[in-house]
Amino acid sequence: MSQSFDVIAISSDEMGLQELAEREGVSIYPVNMTREITPIKDIGALIKLWYYFLKIKPDIVHTHTPKAGLLGMMAAALAGVPVRIHTVAGLPLLKATGLKKRVMEFTERLTSKCAHLVIANSKVMKGIMIQNNYSPADKITTLLNGSSNGVDTEHYHPDVVAEKEKLALLKQLQIEQTDKVFTFIGRIVADKGINELVEAFVQFSAQHLQVKLMLVGWLEEHLNPLNANTLHQIKHHPSIINAGYQNDIRPYLSISHAVFLPSHREGFPNVPMQAGAMGIPSVVTDINGCNEIVVNNENGIIIPVNNKEAIIAAMEKMFLDNYFFEKVKSNTRKMIVSKFEQTKLWNEVLFLYQKLLQQNS
Repeated sequence: MSQSFDVIAISSDEMGLQELAEREGVSIYPVNMTREITPIKDIGALIKLWYYFLKIKPDIVHTHTPKAGLLGMMAAALAGVPVRIHTVAGLPLLKATGLKKRVMEFTERLTSKCAHLVIANSKVMKGIMIQNNYSPADKITTLLNGSSNGVDTEHYHPDVVAEKEKLALLKQLQIEQTDKVFTFIGRIVADKGINELVEAFVQFSAQHLQVKLMLVGWLEEHLNPLNANTLHQIKHHPSIINAGYQNDIRPYLSISHAVFLPSHREGFPNVPMQAGAMGIPSVVTDINGCNEIVVNNENGIIIPVNNKEAIIAAMEKMFLDNYFFEKVKSNTRKMIVSKFEQTKLWNEVLFLYQKLLQQNS
């Protein structure tokens, strides 16, 4: 995008913005935005965004995430920005209830009303948005096969991690070369299905000794925390490895037998695409995004949400049925490359920007 536009990145994560500015050579503007419903702070952020848009007069404002979408689209509409686009990468309101759900539904509709175009990052998500009247059908689209940013299939490649590096990581994590590693990558929270994943693994590993469960990601103890028994197992079970957050997940994928993402809700998850590009099959739940990346029994396994027994069955299939495993493994990379190559999606977004600018000029 920087080849065609002057790009300014706005986020509440000032440290992350500084890293982005250095890496990508873009301008940045920090605005403190919370993930919760905080009316006073939200009004302050809205006013700051509005004044900033009046000052710099952007041609396009493109927002991601619910809070940045609401505040960014409202501020852009108030400032008369010619092209306003919002990407829906997930709907937390689907898990909400009562008054909170109604408030979140109202804000989702308001975001859509302020936008010229809404991009749902999955075809199923687009259907949910239309069905619940969160966005008019003529204002919402999905680009190509979905996802927010696709996947760099050369960065995530089966040959990208040297054998020497794999062996060093196995030794560091105290994993035997003969072990099969089931890996989860993401936020370590209840909504990601970690409680049932750990419970299933504890039961499965009691019968199968040469297996490990590796958790890669932040353990969030305040927002959507795990139950006490799960935390205990993560800390004390000899076959569960808590690798923590990693900037580069490729070495961890390279030593994985299969990736498990038993999430309760997603937008369009990156990890199954990244794993698939590296030739690693995934086990995912039957939810939007996940069931658009994985085709059941072709490049992985799709299981019901919040179902410990289904997770155990998938572990058995991946661990014991070598013919099945080799079949799905052989399909993973070619299916990801054909559908989710990153540069194809970037070109589609660039074409969309240029088209909307012409229409609104």
